[in-house]
Amino acid sequence: MATIAHARAAKPEVPDDFAAPALRAFFRVAERWGLNTAQQRTLLGSPPSSTFFKWKKEQGGALSRDVLERISYVLGIYKALQILLPEPERADRWVHAPNAAPLFGGEPALKRMLAGNVGDLYAVRAYLDAERGG
Repeated sequence: MATIAHARAAKPEVPDDFAAPALRAFFRVAERWGLNTAQQRTLLGSPPSSTFFKWKKEQGGALSRDVLERISYVLGIYKALQILLPEPERADRWVHAPNAAPLFGGEPALKRMLAGNVGDLYAVRAYLDAERGG
Protein backbone atom coordinates (compact mmCIF):
# COMPACT_ATOMS: atom_id res chain seq x y z
CA MET A 1 0.00 0.00 0.00
CA ALA A 2 2.79 2.46 0.74
CA THR A 3 3.99 2.11 -2.84
CA ILE A 4 0.61 3.14 -4.26
CA ALA A 5 0.35 6.09 -1.90
CA HIS A 6 3.89 7.13 -2.82
CA ALA A 7 3.08 6.94 -6.55
CA ARG A 8 0.02 9.12 -6.07
CA ALA A 9 2.02 11.66 -4.06
CA ALA A 10 4.64 11.82 -6.82
CA LYS A 11 2.07 13.02 -9.38
CA PRO A 12 -0.20 15.48 -7.59
CA GLU A 13 -2.92 16.85 -9.79
CA VAL A 14 -3.61 20.50 -10.38
CA PRO A 15 -7.14 21.76 -9.67
CA ASP A 16 -9.39 22.32 -12.70
CA ASP A 17 -9.51 26.06 -12.05
CA PHE A 18 -5.84 26.15 -13.11
CA ALA A 19 -5.97 23.32 -15.64
CA ALA A 20 -8.73 24.64 -17.89
CA PRO A 21 -7.23 28.08 -18.63
CA ALA A 22 -3.74 26.56 -18.97
CA LEU A 23 -4.94 24.05 -21.55
CA ARG A 24 -6.92 26.65 -23.48
CA ALA A 25 -3.85 28.89 -23.66
CA PHE A 26 -1.58 26.00 -24.64
CA PHE A 27 -3.82 24.91 -27.51
CA ARG A 28 -4.09 28.50 -28.78
CA VAL A 29 -0.28 28.79 -28.83
CA ALA A 30 0.04 25.37 -30.49
CA GLU A 31 -2.35 26.54 -33.21
CA ARG A 32 -0.45 29.80 -33.70
CA TRP A 33 2.79 27.85 -34.04
CA GLY A 34 1.23 25.30 -36.41
CA LEU A 35 2.13 22.33 -34.22
CA ASN A 36 0.83 18.90 -35.14
CA THR A 37 -0.65 16.48 -32.63
CA ALA A 38 2.61 14.61 -32.05
CA GLN A 39 4.46 17.86 -31.34
CA GLN A 40 1.75 19.05 -28.97
CA ARG A 41 1.79 15.76 -27.08
CA THR A 42 5.58 15.88 -26.78
CA LEU A 43 5.50 19.41 -25.36
CA LEU A 44 2.92 18.22 -22.82
CA GLY A 45 5.14 15.32 -21.72
CA SER A 46 3.72 12.62 -24.02
CA PRO A 47 0.41 11.91 -22.31
CA PRO A 48 -1.60 8.93 -23.60
CA SER A 49 -3.59 9.73 -26.76
CA SER A 50 -6.90 9.36 -24.95
CA THR A 51 -5.85 11.85 -22.27
CA PHE A 52 -4.52 14.32 -24.83
CA PHE A 53 -7.67 14.25 -26.94
CA LYS A 54 -9.83 14.60 -23.85
CA TRP A 55 -7.83 17.69 -22.84
CA LYS A 56 -8.11 19.08 -26.36
CA LYS A 57 -11.85 18.45 -26.64
CA GLU A 58 -12.86 19.55 -23.18
CA GLN A 59 -10.13 22.19 -22.70
CA GLY A 60 -9.92 21.01 -19.11
CA GLY A 61 -9.27 18.00 -16.93
CA ALA A 62 -6.81 16.90 -14.33
CA LEU A 63 -3.19 17.90 -14.94
CA SER A 64 -0.07 16.83 -13.14
CA ARG A 65 2.30 19.49 -11.89
CA ASP A 66 4.76 18.36 -14.58
CA VAL A 67 2.24 19.10 -17.34
CA LEU A 68 1.39 22.47 -15.81
CA GLU A 69 5.11 23.31 -15.60
CA ARG A 70 5.53 22.39 -19.27
CA ILE A 71 2.57 24.58 -20.26
CA SER A 72 4.00 27.41 -18.18
CA TYR A 73 7.30 27.25 -20.08
CA VAL A 74 5.52 27.16 -23.46
CA LEU A 75 3.43 30.19 -22.51
CA GLY A 76 6.53 31.98 -21.25
CA ILE A 77 8.32 31.27 -24.52
CA TYR A 78 5.33 32.57 -26.46
CA LYS A 79 5.11 35.74 -24.38
CA ALA A 80 8.86 36.42 -24.63
CA LEU A 81 8.69 36.06 -28.40
CA GLN A 82 5.78 38.49 -28.60
CA ILE A 83 7.88 41.02 -26.68
CA LEU A 84 11.11 40.45 -28.61
CA LEU A 85 9.46 40.25 -32.02
CA PRO A 86 6.42 42.55 -31.99
CA GLU A 87 5.20 41.32 -35.39
CA PRO A 88 2.99 38.36 -34.36
CA GLU A 89 3.65 36.33 -37.52
CA ARG A 90 7.41 36.74 -37.14
CA ALA A 91 7.24 35.80 -33.46
CA ASP A 92 5.23 32.68 -34.31
CA ARG A 93 7.69 31.64 -37.04
CA TRP A 94 10.72 31.99 -34.74
CA VAL A 95 10.31 28.54 -33.18
CA HIS A 96 10.55 26.98 -36.67
CA ALA A 97 13.49 29.01 -37.99
CA PRO A 98 17.10 27.78 -37.87
CA ASN A 99 18.94 29.49 -35.04
CA ALA A 100 22.72 30.07 -34.91
CA ALA A 101 22.81 30.53 -31.12
CA PRO A 102 24.99 27.85 -29.46
CA LEU A 103 21.98 26.51 -27.55
CA PHE A 104 20.37 25.49 -30.85
CA GLY A 105 23.38 24.61 -32.99
CA GLY A 106 21.79 25.90 -36.18
CA GLU A 107 18.56 24.01 -35.59
CA PRO A 108 15.16 25.55 -34.86
CA ALA A 109 14.27 26.16 -31.22
CA LEU A 110 11.32 23.83 -31.69
CA LYS A 111 13.71 20.91 -32.20
CA ARG A 112 15.24 21.58 -28.78
CA MET A 113 11.78 22.02 -27.24
CA LEU A 114 10.66 18.68 -28.70
CA ALA A 115 13.55 16.74 -27.15
CA GLY A 116 10.98 15.71 -24.55
CA ASN A 117 12.66 16.96 -21.39
CA VAL A 118 11.16 19.73 -19.34
CA GLY A 119 14.71 21.05 -19.00
CA ASP A 120 14.79 21.75 -22.73
CA LEU A 121 11.71 23.95 -22.43
CA TYR A 122 13.38 25.69 -19.51
CA ALA A 123 16.55 26.25 -21.56
CA VAL A 124 14.64 27.91 -24.41
CA ARG A 125 12.68 30.05 -21.97
CA ALA A 126 15.88 31.09 -20.15
CA TYR A 127 17.55 31.93 -23.48
CA LEU A 128 14.66 34.22 -24.45
CA ASP A 129 14.55 35.81 -21.01
CA ALA A 130 18.27 36.57 -21.34
CA GLU A 131 17.66 38.07 -24.79
CA ARG A 132 15.03 40.29 -23.23
CA GLY A 133 17.52 41.33 -20.57
CA GLY A 134 15.52 39.69 -17.79
